[in-house]
Amino acid sequence: MNSIGIDVGKKQCRASIKDQHGRIIDELSFSNDMAGIRLLLSTASSHGDARAVVESTGNMWMRIHDTLEENGIDTVLANPVKTKLIAQARIKNDKLDSRILADLLRGDLVYESYVPSKEFREKRSLVRHRVALVKARTALRNKVHALLDKYEYETELTDIFGKAGLELLRGLELSPIDRVIMNTSIASVVNLSTQIDILSTHIAKYAWDSRDVRLLLSMNGVDIFSAMVIATEIVDIRRFPTPWKLVAYAGLAPGQRESAGKTRHGKITKQGSRVLRWIMVQSARQAVRHDERFEAYYERIQRRKGDSKAVVAVAKEMLVVVWYMLTKQEEYRGVKKELYQRKLAKLEKFSPGLAEELDE
Repeated sequence: MNSIGIDVGKKQCRASIKDQHGRIIDELSFSNDMAGIRLLLSTASSHGDARAVVESTGNMWMRIHDTLEENGIDTVLANPVKTKLIAQARIKNDKLDSRILADLLRGDLVYESYVPSKEFREKRSLVRHRVALVKARTALRNKVHALLDKYEYETELTDIFGKAGLELLRGLELSPIDRVIMNTSIASVVNLSTQIDILSTHIAKYAWDSRDVRLLLSMNGVDIFSAMVIATEIVDIRRFPTPWKLVAYAGLAPGQRESAGKTRHGKITKQGSRVLRWIMVQSARQAVRHDERFEAYYERIQRRKGDSKAVVAVAKEMLVVVWYMLTKQEEYRGVKKELYQRKLAKLEKFSPGLAEELDE
């Protein structure tokens, strides 16, 4: 069977087709669009059966991967970081060009990335888009708070971005330049909040059908959105044989360094799903306020290592619990029944039938 290595670019791609002995059969450049992919398919099929490998580069690989799979070519998605390490060790080269990818595939040396279904990828895109908008809104809110600190304004309002808070912000005496910054920041926050609400409605509709989301809602500190983020980032808990594999995937595992026969643990690796790591830290901050178990765990570590490390430790601990919940399909053992029922009732508003009424 032939091996096809594909170096993916935003507009132009390069493919190398090698036979089972490593000899180059064909090479071609093609555009990263359907016309170019059809050219690749035609060229590959003219040389017989083949497997292909593409590098996980942003979203640029998706169309190529899916089209090849749909046309009967088994296609592997290569993890770029770990496959480069293998390439460097075996071929003394860390550049994953098309020829090297073909050689790695031929030698079964590609470190594969998991490829969710199209449906799951679309749900994940929707959820990640909301994450991006939330982060943008947070940055703008911080800018507003910075202006308040600059002028030493204080308020007893719990929500400075609520109706009363916005009226207060619009009436503050500021310099002309700072007034422009304040007004545009407020307008952007309000607009982003509207868009986030729209996305939240659609996300909740998808969450209604997910058994995993319902289970995750039983955990204190996890709401509908965070449950949906966790579920779409994990996709299938069975791909993580141990809770520590899941922790490593989120980049919450401590790094290791070996020297003189001793193993030292350092800071978390931050390698893996940034979105899962982010949402677990956000959920951890909520959990320490609403869950006695995680509160006690946080306080024990916070006294020795400070707030940031304590929150990260709670996030890691929560993710271990998530693994057991989803693996065993069990609710959180410390579930607060009344709170859980309120979450489920809120989710029920977006059941398929009711969601259609809301859209009308």
